[in-house]
Order: sequence, then C-alpha cells, then structure tokens
Amino acid sequence: MPCRVRSFAPMARSFSASSRAMEKRYTEDHEWIELSDDKTTGTIGISTFAAKALGDVVFVELPSEGLEISQHETMGAVESVKSASDIMSPVSGTIAEVNTELESKPALINQSPEENGWLAKITLSNAAEVDNLMDAEAYSAFTEKAE
Repeated sequence: MPCRVRSFAPMARSFSASSRAMEKRYTEDHEWIELSDDKTTGTIGISTFAAKALGDVVFVELPSEGLEISQHETMGAVESVKSASDIMSPVSGTIAEVNTELESKPALINQSPEENGWLAKITLSNAAEVDNLMDAEAYSAFTEKAE
C-alpha cells in the first residue's frame, strides 16, 4: 500500500459549500461522509479540495466489501500524477458497498468527487462518531486556513 501523504499544496480557490454539501461531514484528512436518512449507513469519499490538490487521479485502491474498519483507519488509497494518499475512514463500521466504477474510471474522483466519485458505503457501528466531524461551514474555514 502506498505511504500516507497528506501535504496538499495551497489552492487558488477555497472550498465552497454547496447546499448538498451541507449534509456532509468532513475530516481533517479531507474525507467526507454523507449519512442516510436513518443514519445507519454513510457514503464516503474525498473532498473537492483534496481532489483538486491531488491532481489527475490515475488509480484508486478500494476497500473490500465486508471489511470491518475503525474510525481514522486506512480503508484504501488514491494515486495521482502528483502523489499517493491513503484514504482514512471517517467513522467505524463495515464496508457495505464500493464504487467499482472507479476501478476503470478513477478520473471520476476529479470530475465529481462529492457525487459520482464516492468511494464506499459503510454501515456505521457508532453513529456518534459523526458528531466529531466538521460540517461544511467548519470544513470551508479549515481549508481556507490551509491555503
């Protein structure tokens, strides 16, 4: 597995929260999770900020379905023309589904990082962990400081 790289270069534009992104929660490592209405499952991906900082994504290592994972544990990796970066799980749970389309089309992460470029769906084992993640407004302020 590639080494963990977390040095994203400053961006020319800051992250802007869309109305859909207001439902998402973010980590300091630039992953996001969007919970289902019943808050038992979540969809995980990397943020628009991270996708832009990575540059053109050329390979995605997805987690295995059924994998039990702890919050902040490595669940996969993304490789770009600039670097490789581990993907950390924003919550604990069991991987229920992966976005297999990324295996043949890793550029979906660049084209639609917070929609079609999602990485995995997880069944949460501790929904309270989401409360410790940033909302879109806090994440926007966090990324502005990083610039």
